[in-house]
Amino acid sequence: MASKSGPGPRLSIVIPAFDSASLEDTLVSVLENRPADCEIIVVLAVPYTDPWSIGDEVRFVQAPAAATVVDCVNVGMASSFGEIAHVLRSGWRATDGWADAALARFADPDVMAVVPLTVSAGDRDRVVAAGVRRTSGGRSVVNVPARRDQRVATFTAASVATPAAPALEAGFWRTDALPASGFSKACGDRLAAADMAAAVACMGDTVVVEPACQVVAGPSPQRGSWFNEGLHAERLFWRSLAGEQPLAALVAHVAEVIRHAVAAAPLGTLPMLAGRLACLMQFGSCLGRARELNALQAQAGARRRAADDADGQIVRIDAGHAVAGRPKRRGVAVAGTVSPSGDGRDSSLRRSA
Repeated sequence: MASKSGPGPRLSIVIPAFDSASLEDTLVSVLENRPADCEIIVVLAVPYTDPWSIGDEVRFVQAPAAATVVDCVNVGMASSFGEIAHVLRSGWRATDGWADAALARFADPDVMAVVPLTVSAGDRDRVVAAGVRRTSGGRSVVNVPARRDQRVATFTAASVATPAAPALEAGFWRTDALPASGFSKACGDRLAAADMAAAVACMGDTVVVEPACQVVAGPSPQRGSWFNEGLHAERLFWRSLAGEQPLAALVAHVAEVIRHAVAAAPLGTLPMLAGRLACLMQFGSCLGRARELNALQAQAGARRRAADDADGQIVRIDAGHAVAGRPKRRGVAVAGTVSPSGDGRDSSLRRSA
């Protein structure tokens, strides 16, 4: 996101709201547990009259007509002033100390996003997810623990695979590292986080899981039509290809299309394949994304080279090289002038970092 002028809070909490009842559950949890230096922005995709008169604590922003989750997230982030943006969709709930634990991880400048643990609404001690993963074949999957009964107390980094990004519904992002346009709608709400993950990978930034940061899961997002699933999945692959090894990714993509066709069978296979075909007919729309990812990779490479140069030692000669005298006989150097190895170098040469 483009940086905003003037001082602002450390954290902006963005709440996309699509249901009044679930919005109030989310607001109560945030207001009870919010950190001191934060702002709360609710992006309304439904009518809301603020019956509790909390307008002095919460800023309400109206979303455009027929707004998607991605639309609401982008509107909220564009309206925010915080260094860190936390998206928490209505229906999801915050827990005690959840934001403080996540903010501490941004002390590392390489961290672009922090993934909270998603815990079950019926059992808050059970971890159900930690962000999303993206495969080279173009699939986005919920990053679930290896054990179905994973408990919060025993959760470690080895309990889940490394996430590619937080879920769109709940995650912390460094705002000045996000694209100015925000999240893309090209891959729909379900795959928008995975689409952003491809850019994060090209930037060379880090996504971390913070076990002390926990959010309570909200309702599962509704699946779209099989046609849109195929369309968005195919777009995700081609929009991410510039950041992958092309040959290996293409092989993985063929396997993914076969897997998806089997999963959609029997009624959804043809519509899903039609959606993928429609994407291929729009292939030119992915070329701009490829240029964007290539530029991000080039910028990341330049930063790494600059960091390597800064970390390396610079050798400086503080004194002139003394003239060596002629040795009396072959292989014997004049004492104090030429190194004992007989290589002609002055033993009095000094170097400092």
